Amino acid sequence: MNRETNMLNMKKYSSIKKLTVILLTVLSTHTGIAQAQQQIPSKVDVAWNRFYNFAESEQIIKDLVAAYPKLLTLESLGKSEQGRDMWLVTLNNPDTGTDTEKPAMYIDGNVHGNEIQATETVLYSIWYLTKSYGKVDQLTQLIDRTAFYFVPSINPDGRAEWFANPNTPHSARTGQRPTDNDYDGQLDEDGPDDLDGDGHITQMWKFDPNGRFRRNKLDPRIIERVPDGEQGELSRVGSEGIDNDGDGRINEDGPGGYDMNRNWGSDWQPNYIQYGAGEYPFDRPEVKAVADFILTRPNIAAGQSYHNTGGMLLRGPGANYLENLYPRSDRQMYDKLGKAGEDLLPYYNYWVIHSDLYTVHGGFVNWMAEGLGIASFTNELWTNRRIMPDPSREFTDEERMHWQDRMLFGQTFTDYTEYEHPTHGKILIGGGTKFSSRVTPPFMLEEGCHRNFAFTMFHAASMPELEFKWVGVEDLGNNLWEVTVEIENTQIIPTRLAIAAKKGIGLPDLLTLTGADVILSSQLEDRSDRTMTPMQDRPNRFLVDDGIPGESFSTFRFLVLGNAGKMISLSYTAEKARDIEIRIPLRAGERESF
Repeated sequence: MNRETNMLNMKKYSSIKKLTVILLTVLSTHTGIAQAQQQIPSKVDVAWNRFYNFAESEQIIKDLVAAYPKLLTLESLGKSEQGRDMWLVTLNNPDTGTDTEKPAMYIDGNVHGNEIQATETVLYSIWYLTKSYGKVDQLTQLIDRTAFYFVPSINPDGRAEWFANPNTPHSARTGQRPTDNDYDGQLDEDGPDDLDGDGHITQMWKFDPNGRFRRNKLDPRIIERVPDGEQGELSRVGSEGIDNDGDGRINEDGPGGYDMNRNWGSDWQPNYIQYGAGEYPFDRPEVKAVADFILTRPNIAAGQSYHNTGGMLLRGPGANYLENLYPRSDRQMYDKLGKAGEDLLPYYNYWVIHSDLYTVHGGFVNWMAEGLGIASFTNELWTNRRIMPDPSREFTDEERMHWQDRMLFGQTFTDYTEYEHPTHGKILIGGGTKFSSRVTPPFMLEEGCHRNFAFTMFHAASMPELEFKWVGVEDLGNNLWEVTVEIENTQIIPTRLAIAAKKGIGLPDLLTLTGADVILSSQLEDRSDRTMTPMQDRPNRFLVDDGIPGESFSTFRFLVLGNAGKMISLSYTAEKARDIEIRIPLRAGERESF
C-alpha cells in the first residue's frame, strides 16, 4: 500500500470515527430523553416484577382509586361463589362527559384462576393510564375521548385457591362452586395431594419394566419416551395425589370443575358437548354479574379479555359453522387490529379461535362479538418464545433444561424423589412447579404487561370517532332546500359492526334534522349522487342501520322547507360513538372541517 493510499484511508477512518462519536452522542441524548419521558411517577407504587394474590390485588385496586378519585370509581359487580367482591374500576374524566356518553372499552382478566398474570396486566393498565393523564399526550387525549371499564379478576375464588394451596400450572382454572365431576354423588372429594410437601402438585411416575418412558442419561430430571423397540423403565401415573374416595381413580374430582369461559350465551352448548359449560348460560354468579353490567352499557365498543399462555391474539368465532356469521367488513376490521397487535407483541400470532386453536362454545369474546356486536379479543399472555435465546430454533430437552438452569436457577422445577404410594408402590414425584410453563417469569412480567397494554390502547383508540366532514346547502327555490351531509368515522372500528346490523343487535344509528320541515331524506353513494331512496316514515329521523364504516364516511341528503337564513340542526347519535351536532343556516354554500 503506497503512502498516499494509506493517508487517504487514515482520513476516512478519522471521519468515520468522528461521525460514529456524533451518532453515539445523538443516540445517547435521545435515549436519555426517551428514558426521562418514561419516568412518570405514580401516586401508587407497585412492583411489576412479582405477582399478587387476591387480597393484595384488591388492595392495589383500592389504593389506585383512592389516589385518583377524579378519574377512577369503584364498585362491586357482585359476589363470587365464595363471597369475594368482583371489583369493577371505571376510568373516566368527568370534565369531558359521563362514561356512558362516550365509546367505552371493557377489559378483564383471570377468568381462569390459574391465569394469574392476567390480573397484573389489568392492574398495570389502570396504573399506567392514571399516572400518564396530563403527562402523555396520546393517553390523555384517549382518556378524554373514551371511558374504560376494568375487572381485574373475574374468578377471585380460583385466584385465591391457586395462591393459597398446592396446584399444578393448570389447576384452579375453574370457579370454586363444589361440583360432582365424577358423578358419584359427592362434591370435590378427590382432588390432588401434595405428597412430597413441596407446595406444588407435580407429576408421578411408577417404575415399570414395560413402561414407555425412561430418565435421560445426561440429565435424570428429563423423562423421555423410549424409541420403538427399546425397553423403558417408567409409566406415567398423572398428577400428584392418591385415591381419596376409593373408586380406583386419582384426582378426578378436585375443587370446582366448570369453566366460566364456556358459560356465556352465544353458541352455548351443554356439558356433554362442551365440558365445563355449567347447567345453562349465565348460571354462574361471576358470569351473570359481568353480563348484567355489560348489558347496561351499550356504549361498550371494544372488549379485551386477558388469559395466560400461548402468545395469541384471538378473535371469534369459536366454532367453524359460525365463520360466515362474521361479515367481510368485520373480518377486515379484525385483521387491521390483529396485525397491529402482532407488531406490538413479538412472537404472538393473530388467530381465529376455531380454525387456529380449538373449538370453544359459550366463550366470552364470542358472546361480546356475536351476541353484542363488540369488537373483542382474547390475549394469551405468555409464550416460551419470549424467553428462549433463539425463538426460531428447536432446542433439545437437554439444552432447554441446561439453559433454564442458567436463567431461572431451577426455581420452577422440583427434582424427582422416591415415594411409597398406597396404590402404585414405589414411584417418582417431581417436575415443573405451578409457576412453570404457563406463568410469565417475574423478571419479564412488566414488559409483557406493557406490550399487551399498548395493543389494548391501540384497540381502544380505534373505537369510532365521528365528525361532520362536509355539509352543502343548495337553494332549490320556493323555500325548498337540499341539505347534503357527509359524516366521517376517523377510526378503524365502525359505529355499528356488520354482524350487529345483520342480526339486529342494539339500536341503529340515527341522523336527525330539526328546525325545518323535512320533505324526504335518503342515504347516497356520494355527494354527486342525484338519486334518492326516501325514508318512508319521519324523514327528519334517518335510521342508519349499517352505521358509519371505519376509516370512511357516509353521505346523506334532506329536502327541507324553510325560510332563507333559518337555523337548522343536524345531529348524529350512535350507541358506540359520541354524539355529534352542528347548527347551520339555510343559506346556499358549502361548509367543511367542522
